[in-house]
Amino acid sequence: MREHILDILKSSDKALSATEIADNLGYADVEHLTEVLKVLNELEENYTVYHTNKDKYMLFSNSHLKIGTLLSTKKDFAFVDIDGDEDVFVHSSNLNGAIHKDKVIVEITSKVGLKLEGRIVKVVDRNLDNIVGEIYYHNGRTCLKLDEEKFKINVVIDQDKTLGALEGHKVLAKVTNRLDKNTYRGEVLKILGHKNDPGVDILSIVYKYGINDVFNERVQEELKSIPDHVLDEDRKGRRDLTDHMIFTIDGDDTKDIDDAIEVEKLSDGYKLGVHIADVSYYVKEGTALYDEAMDRGTSVYLADRVIPMLPHKLSNGICSLNPGVDRLAISCVMTIDNNGNIKDYDIFPSVIRSRIQMTYKKVNKILEENIVPEGYEEYADTLRTMKELADILRQNKINRGYIDFEVEEPKIIVDDEGKAIDIKVRERGVGEKLIEDFMIAANEAVATYIYFLEYPFIYRVHGTPSEEKIQSFMTYIESCGYKLTGNFKEIYPTTMQEILRQLKDKPEFPIFSSLLLRSMRKAVYDTTNIGHFGLASKCYTHFTSPIRRFPDTTVHRLLHKYIFDANNSYQTLQIEEMKLPAIAEHSSQKERDSVDCEREVDDMKMAEYMMNHVGEEFTGMISSITKFGMFIMLPNLVEGLIRVEDLKGDYYMFDESTIKLTGKKDKKGYRLGDKVEVVCTAASKEAKTIDFVLKKDYNGNQK
Repeated sequence: MREHILDILKSSDKALSATEIADNLGYADVEHLTEVLKVLNELEENYTVYHTNKDKYMLFSNSHLKIGTLLSTKKDFAFVDIDGDEDVFVHSSNLNGAIHKDKVIVEITSKVGLKLEGRIVKVVDRNLDNIVGEIYYHNGRTCLKLDEEKFKINVVIDQDKTLGALEGHKVLAKVTNRLDKNTYRGEVLKILGHKNDPGVDILSIVYKYGINDVFNERVQEELKSIPDHVLDEDRKGRRDLTDHMIFTIDGDDTKDIDDAIEVEKLSDGYKLGVHIADVSYYVKEGTALYDEAMDRGTSVYLADRVIPMLPHKLSNGICSLNPGVDRLAISCVMTIDNNGNIKDYDIFPSVIRSRIQMTYKKVNKILEENIVPEGYEEYADTLRTMKELADILRQNKINRGYIDFEVEEPKIIVDDEGKAIDIKVRERGVGEKLIEDFMIAANEAVATYIYFLEYPFIYRVHGTPSEEKIQSFMTYIESCGYKLTGNFKEIYPTTMQEILRQLKDKPEFPIFSSLLLRSMRKAVYDTTNIGHFGLASKCYTHFTSPIRRFPDTTVHRLLHKYIFDANNSYQTLQIEEMKLPAIAEHSSQKERDSVDCEREVDDMKMAEYMMNHVGEEFTGMISSITKFGMFIMLPNLVEGLIRVEDLKGDYYMFDESTIKLTGKKDKKGYRLGDKVEVVCTAASKEAKTIDFVLKKDYNGNQK
């Protein structure tokens, strides 16, 4: 019946009532009408069908309706974020009572080019179960000042629901009921600490994104049965590789080591071994550890801390591939020819013992400067062989279309109390790229193996970008005075490669690269393999980081089930086919939450750092332009705003097609990539904002 109802709605040019749908199906009795309503309710719950206020039904795909998350701004408008589609602009007059983070149905009312405008039709879900704010008193009542200013609501808390929180405390709370239009009653769930306590600033953001920093009692109890060393019974059915020259390469402060590597030069190529911590052996389905890992989805890496997916006893202990101790692993050993093609691979459970925990800095000394640090002497030639292979693998990826946007990332240095004291550009040397190349090869081998077995699986996918977005980017490049040669109408990874190659020597390249990256779709987890556009890979998964990513742990679990234990019955495959879509969707959402949390912490810490540099001069580049001003990025990737009203000497207008501010009188203006000299006039850690003015417009008295 479900498919028949969908067919009827697809062919209809108007919304239909349940009775009309039943008539089309040839049903006239009440019993069948009840069944039709039941199916319609199910379709409505998963947003396949929209139930109108006039008690009629229509397909979302047949209408101007979209479902997404409302993202408010500090201005009088908001956007609806729609997965896989353009954001929809919504004016405050069309919000229909929706507030920030509501799941909403939006009706598209106009479309100009790529720009969509709409109105909120319905609030589908409002989740105010996890809100963070500061306790204050007003007119004898305990109130909550929300950290998220975009939540335009007032929250009051009854005294018996405060958990003893006092004025100035930052708390995690939930809304219990609505008192009037903009006022809600709340309840404190957890006291995070006083707002001035070290680390509470970051903890407030962490809880805002629903990220838990403590493990529950059930997890703690299960940890007691986890050994701190590999037992004899754990070795059964595993290949013993403890005599192999296997080692790890990571950052200086890495404590959760997922991957180890080895290489052998062959007469006609190379043998590469990638050995990954076998987390799934210790984190089994049906346990509290498994449930908690799935709920968290990922580890979160912040300026002053890591919030791990797994407890330290696992992440830094028995699962971490620490040097000099036996560890359980899943190994992917690949035979690779001199052109970087994987000719054969073997995937199996193993026991390994890493010889040494290398650091990127010391490996780069060898591979970039030919200086061998103490303790690395016996490994220097092996590392050079690894670089040979990594160069071949990278060239192979480039030949097929691998896209390297070369986007830089900030590294925020904090003191013992978590205060930002320096900001640098994160280094990415030969060693970092080598590990990346080896991990990509292993991920592709594992994904290809399961794909051709046609078993249910979880892939890392990245769709082809929208043709409209790429053409819009090309139009902008032309407006900057650059004419690219070639056919860019058909979109392949090599198309993006060629665009970046021709822009490489332009002074605005960092901006152009960032803009092109924003034109791409987001990579997500899915059970359907559509390939990975950015890597130009036909088949890709995440296998190499199971300590910090749940999809990788899931891939390990499936390898054990399907291959090592040969539990691949029809019933097993059916069960996995039912479970994996939800795991993929949840993991994608937790990844987005983690990325948003990390970015917000970076924004806050950058503002905190710049509070000590107000009044100082800097040279930066215009990284973004809007109708209300332009953002300036400094060499250390700190970004601040020059408001349009602070641009002196002319009235500046924003041209959206060329992304340029132009003076009304002298027609001179500012465009992306321009170098400018600025003065920092203000910075606010609380608001996460940094204000600049042009040096020529600075009067020395601005605040």
